[in-house]
Amino acid sequence: MDVARSEFFETGTPVACTSCQARHGVVCGALSKGQLRELNRHSLRRKIEAGCEIIAQGSESSFYSNIMRGVMKLCKVMPDGRQQIVGLQFAPDFVGRPFVRESTLSAEAATDSEICVFPRNLLDRMISETPELQRSLHDQALKELDAAREWMLTLGRRTAEEKVASLLHLIATHAEPQTATSTAFDLPLSRAEIADFLGLTIETVSRQMTRLRKIGVIRIENFRHIIVPDMDELERMISA
Repeated sequence: MDVARSEFFETGTPVACTSCQARHGVVCGALSKGQLRELNRHSLRRKIEAGCEIIAQGSESSFYSNIMRGVMKLCKVMPDGRQQIVGLQFAPDFVGRPFVRESTLSAEAATDSEICVFPRNLLDRMISETPELQRSLHDQALKELDAAREWMLTLGRRTAEEKVASLLHLIATHAEPQTATSTAFDLPLSRAEIADFLGLTIETVSRQMTRLRKIGVIRIENFRHIIVPDMDELERMISA
């Protein structure tokens, strides 16, 4: 479903952009007001239902997007058909790989989401013309590399309890509503998907969630709604 964009502007910035989380993100935060207006003229907001794929592995995509709401899961499909979740993306993350047409991963909405879509050719041109945007994308790539290495540590050396706590911390730090000490969120993944992501069995995931609930690190409501009353305590479990 597509959502019409506003054509009105305030102080040179598109109104649709002023309240958008991605306005100060990797791409839009590095653009001039003139570039932002041009990008807005060619952009389109789309509502994506959970389970819908926005990029298929091996396909050539003609667009990039910013996540405005919701969670996306990145997956890799093996030649024999097995699938592995290799990452999660949250608002206001940028989705796409500049100057690489064929996608090596698939991107699927893990929850009902909304994205802002814009043409690949337009942004590629802006990247070539804007050193600040080049640096911003380079910095983001380095952050993603660091995060991937940290996740390798989680999968390779942390206990089952620490793995589940690490995933909950990852989601909690990107969730809303959030206060300085606590947060609440709906799990974007099923128990089976969590097990796949962490390299555990579904039974182990369920046991560890139950244990975290019993010791008071989390509260669970309606099976998927998680409340973390003390974020410091959750962080201590993964940094011990």
